[in-house]
Amino acid sequence: MSAVYARHHTAPKRRLAALGGAALLACAAVLTTGTPAQAAPPAPVDAATARTYLGELTVRAEGSSDGYSRAKFPHWSTQSGACNTREVVLKRDGTNVQQDASCAAVSGTWKSPYDGGTWTAASDVDIDHVVPLSEAWRSGASGWTTERRQGFANDLSQPQLIAVTDNVNQAKGDKDPAEWMPPTGSYHCFYARMWVDVKHHYKLTVNAEEKSALTSVLNGC
Repeated sequence: MSAVYARHHTAPKRRLAALGGAALLACAAVLTTGTPAQAAPPAPVDAATARTYLGELTVRAEGSSDGYSRAKFPHWSTQSGACNTREVVLKRDGTNVQQDASCAAVSGTWKSPYDGGTWTAASDVDIDHVVPLSEAWRSGASGWTTERRQGFANDLSQPQLIAVTDNVNQAKGDKDPAEWMPPTGSYHCFYARMWVDVKHHYKLTVNAEEKSALTSVLNGC
């Protein structure tokens, strides 16, 4: 997939500034160019550990979506100064990213690992929740406090947030790995490791089809 293919943007870009979140990556008024030290989410556990973690997850049919709304997972939280979680991830996952006084990314390059697309405008990039918020709700987060759901939606310490092509993220929606995997096949193992790592960390459940799909991917890693 090329950066020059024609696309229609179907979802507005939201930059919410909810309070909370750990203070990571202090943002100056204008950040200088340069490749970030960590141009990727935190590394997930390896495949062998992911297989162990998957075996430890509770298998249960997905719960209801009743009562779900994105507002129950407040994001994007302020991380430091004017920088919210979205802008921190854009800086982290991009190359030569410059930000203005409000911490908005005004230039840079982002390569989406989901599809291989390369973008030079932040508006072409979404921050994906690897385990979608709605999926988390149906897998146990419906019983969490709002504070815990906010932490999940803004978690920079787990492999849960990643900058990707916006339309690919929108195509994923709230699907689990039995329903959707990244278009780039070589990324499936890494994606499965991220998914299992996050679900294990937050003690979320998996359904039978989801576990089967993850098992198949992880066994091929």
